[in-house]
Amino acid sequence: MKIKHLILAFGGASLLAACNLDEYPYGFYSEDNFYKTEADAESAVNYIYDAINYIEYSRSIVFLGDMNTDDMEPKGDAAAANKELDGWKINNFRTNTTLGNFYKYSYITINRANAVIKKVPGMNIDEGRRNRFLGEAYFMRAYSYFNLARNFGCVPVHTTPVETLEDTAVPAAESLDAMWKLVIEDFKTAGTLLPFFAAPETGRADRAAAYGMLAKAYLYIASAKEHGVPQYAIMSHDVDEYYAEAVKYAGLVVDNPEQTVFRFDDNLLDIYDVERPTGPEHIFIMSMDRTGESEGQYSKISKMYLPYVSGATIYLKQGDSDQMVPTHDGWGEYRTALSFYDAFASGDRRHDWLIVDKVYDAAGNVVASTADGKLNYPFCRKFIDPNFSGDKTSTRPYLLRYSDVALTYAEAAGPTVKAYELVNFIRNRAGLGDLEPGLDKETFRERVMDERRFELAFEGNRCYDLRRWNRLHTDIAEAKGQGLSAEQMVFYPIPSVESDLNPNL
Repeated sequence: MKIKHLILAFGGASLLAACNLDEYPYGFYSEDNFYKTEADAESAVNYIYDAINYIEYSRSIVFLGDMNTDDMEPKGDAAAANKELDGWKINNFRTNTTLGNFYKYSYITINRANAVIKKVPGMNIDEGRRNRFLGEAYFMRAYSYFNLARNFGCVPVHTTPVETLEDTAVPAAESLDAMWKLVIEDFKTAGTLLPFFAAPETGRADRAAAYGMLAKAYLYIASAKEHGVPQYAIMSHDVDEYYAEAVKYAGLVVDNPEQTVFRFDDNLLDIYDVERPTGPEHIFIMSMDRTGESEGQYSKISKMYLPYVSGATIYLKQGDSDQMVPTHDGWGEYRTALSFYDAFASGDRRHDWLIVDKVYDAAGNVVASTADGKLNYPFCRKFIDPNFSGDKTSTRPYLLRYSDVALTYAEAAGPTVKAYELVNFIRNRAGLGDLEPGLDKETFRERVMDERRFELAFEGNRCYDLRRWNRLHTDIAEAKGQGLSAEQMVFYPIPSVESDLNPNL
């Protein structure tokens, strides 16, 4: 997306620490000559989305969602902050820079959203456009608090723009009930204001995105309480009621004749074709493009997954065909754990097509493989761009896919006909047979969890699924080796750079 105007709208306390307190602090937004036209409002909304494109945020999606599980591992000389997350070095988490960046950019997003929520209602613009801009702002505020709640629990709640230094020192939400209530209400508000897309728009959210995320929020809370996750176990909601709400809102995406844009993609490889960001699976996706001028506008995500081979173009086979697709090689930062690579069922295309154990030259000759040791790990190829331009690619994080919402519906619903239908489509697309019929609810949900692991691999979901099932401390080798408890792993601490500056934390 193109950003026509920029509003300075930063919300984290740490961003103000170096200010001269005798002057108007740098980083606060100015509205003197803004919010006059519809184009101004749209630019302000684009600026909200822009905050999550920063490399410090987009890369943290992997480190907080996948790298800290047994499915991935960092390279040996990875940055200390990322090795701390992978190894669950909890004593270092308050000063961990990856956690700090994720926290900071979440609040930058929130503050930009709050500026739109404050100013756009009073603008004299088309009502439909005004509602859409407001809906997108509420969506992005909810999206940020959703991610903060999953990672940090009760955090400071800003529902108005930070305009003075005093505004930064707000207390954390008083309870998890209050924290998640904000998330749910904002997603609901977004859903009432946003339309269903008539055609998808890369990098922007519609009603399907709002309801899909709302379903994920309800599922997260319900399953966390059901499985006795510390602090969630004492929340006040009824588990069955929240599962039903997850089914209701996921159903408005996967079983709703009014929603005509998003559906399953029939071809597994097409989902990850960078030239198809508006494909039917992509309910919410980042807007990075190789034509951008700076990183964040374009992407280097592929470099993180791909190993270094020769410093030149390498080729990968496309599915079961002999067709070759080119890609650059990379830095080998995000590595597939061999235990995960070996966990797939035989014939699963998500293993055979989307995780690579050999690369070729243009003539189809193998130039490196895990078998000959020239590849030191099998790598994910969900993020490749055959039309890369130097280091610039259009590889984008997948923030919400239709398959994710479908599996959310299935897990929340249990073994209903519709739930089986959704899970079986995903399995059949991957080359596997139907899920065994007649499962009880508990076993069916366990099978859906397994399916989420393989279907959504490398897309930033695994750690949260284990956390809400109360399995982080039992399923992750690094945690078991240290004897960490569920209480120690349910939340990260709020970064010290924030808590040290906010006396109310």
